Amino acid sequence: MAVSVTASSIPSSLCSDRAARLAASSSSSSSSNLSSSSSLQFPVQLRRLRMGTNGASAPSRHRILAPVEAKKQTFSNFDDLLANSDRPVLVDFYATWCGPCQFMAPILNEVSITLNDKIQVVKIDTEKYPSIADKYGIQALPTFIIFKDGEPYDRFEGALNADQLIERIETALKVNQ
Repeated sequence: MAVSVTASSIPSSLCSDRAARLAASSSSSSSSNLSSSSSLQFPVQLRRLRMGTNGASAPSRHRILAPVEAKKQTFSNFDDLLANSDRPVLVDFYATWCGPCQFMAPILNEVSITLNDKIQVVKIDTEKYPSIADKYGIQALPTFIIFKDGEPYDRFEGALNADQLIERIETALKVNQ
């Protein structure tokens, strides 16, 4: 069984829902689906907008981040991925139809970039790989499991913001070292 894994993708600052909708509506392309493995380039005027609850406004300082390409890896099985990792692995068990899972996608990208030296972030689609989900008793989505030395170390469910997720990961890694 081959497992396709995304280790990192587009930074969340470039891929907010509103910015993606604005970019999609301003482009002449009829495709509205964004691929996590493609590089997303916004028009210059959109790169300098800050999206908030009161609409768009210009930021006080310009902060343009370069897009990060998704890193997809295929392993012969999930156990190989865990056994061959040189650092702990955070696995996000998700489904494409799950709203909170979609909310977590840019947050996981941010966490992957922030904690790049401490943890590897992996996403497993439970619809494509139900046997892996069954093996770890996944009943709610999103479910996160931190693996260390190939074994589950910590497990939690539900959507979190980036700061909460980073704190949870760092706490688990400190406690379990």
